[in-house]
Amino acid sequence: MKVLITDEQSLFRDGLSLRLKQINQDIVILQSSSLAEMQKILSKETDIDILILDIDLAELNATEIISKIKTLAPNTKIVAISSSEDTRNIKKILSCGVKGYIPKRSDSNILSGALKLILDGGTYIPPAMLDNGVDYGSYQTNSPLKKNLTNRQSQVLDLIAQGKSNKQIAYDMGVSEATVKLHINALLRCLKVNNRTQAVITAQKMGLI
Repeated sequence: MKVLITDEQSLFRDGLSLRLKQINQDIVILQSSSLAEMQKILSKETDIDILILDIDLAELNATEIISKIKTLAPNTKIVAISSSEDTRNIKKILSCGVKGYIPKRSDSNILSGALKLILDGGTYIPPAMLDNGVDYGSYQTNSPLKKNLTNRQSQVLDLIAQGKSNKQIAYDMGVSEATVKLHINALLRCLKVNNRTQAVITAQKMGLI
């Protein structure tokens, strides 16, 4: 897998590269600090799987450049990163068909969880969207399966989608880790999947989150 990171700050690019390598040592990582440099790389490297793009770049009109990237590199998945956590901005970017929106202020565990989800083929939706129940794109909150989940199971599913560990979920819900594991096992059986990542991907496709 080949990933291109486009961000003005070299320190942030290096930090993100390190996290990606921690998830998968075999990932090939390229970096660019500007749109011009990014476009030059995309035109030469036709096998880039994922582009992680800082949509706060000064020269950037996010929706326009995303459209251009899709034309230039139609097989490359785009992930937006930004300092903004405004739900209106997040919704606008997600509606462009990106594979995720990662706020730069996300804590380390959520950041790692988001990257892992995206690398595994999922779409990362930040907590600001989940917490406010904002609809975007193909969101379908009236899924029949959603009605069969208990409130606790739905809550656990949303927290898993945020990249939180069992320990964090237990703290947020005020229950034991053992109870969280029971809810997760029930979710896996319900969704007919084998692990948390598959659960999130399947739940997103079914409109559960």
